[in-house]
Amino acid sequence: MTYPISTERTFLDGVVLLRRERHRDHRGSLDRIFDVDIVQSLVPDFSVAQVNHTVTLRRGTVRGLHFQVQPYSDVRVVTCQRGRVFDVVVDIRRGSSTFLEWYGMELDCNDSVSLLLNRGFAHGFQALSDDCEMLYVHGERYHQEAEGGLHVADPILNISWPEPVATMSSRDQTHPMLDRNWLGIDV
Repeated sequence: MTYPISTERTFLDGVVLLRRERHRDHRGSLDRIFDVDIVQSLVPDFSVAQVNHTVTLRRGTVRGLHFQVQPYSDVRVVTCQRGRVFDVVVDIRRGSSTFLEWYGMELDCNDSVSLLLNRGFAHGFQALSDDCEMLYVHGERYHQEAEGGLHVADPILNISWPEPVATMSSRDQTHPMLDRNWLGIDV
């Protein structure tokens, strides 16, 4: 028995929705969270390097907007495992036709949707419920020396967070605002 995953491209080239078919019966349900063949059909050189799990306790909390620079630019598959979040992806690819444009969507643990982000995107989310859990499948390990971030309140990005930002990490609070001369990252 197969449980297909369909793909839906967004207006940001390299950001794809992965819609999973959840199997339900009298026992409960089964949801194929990740399929390497599907991801490799979209990003041929992808391999799993790390899997991370976050728990965000308080509604309104924002995590992000995070990225890694070369040579550790990262492909990620992001899934909401519990609760609801507003997930945001920002194109930071140098020379991209959608440079600094953002895509946002609600990920709900009941919707069986994951988001695939190719290299060259910053990622973050806002918890829309208490006790949200997110699962990240990464194509690159975390490298502190390669990490970068965008400020979630940057007026150049002008992200429409659905709720007031209640909490952020001290690291995320210190991400600088963009300068109009910032050129992005190479991928």
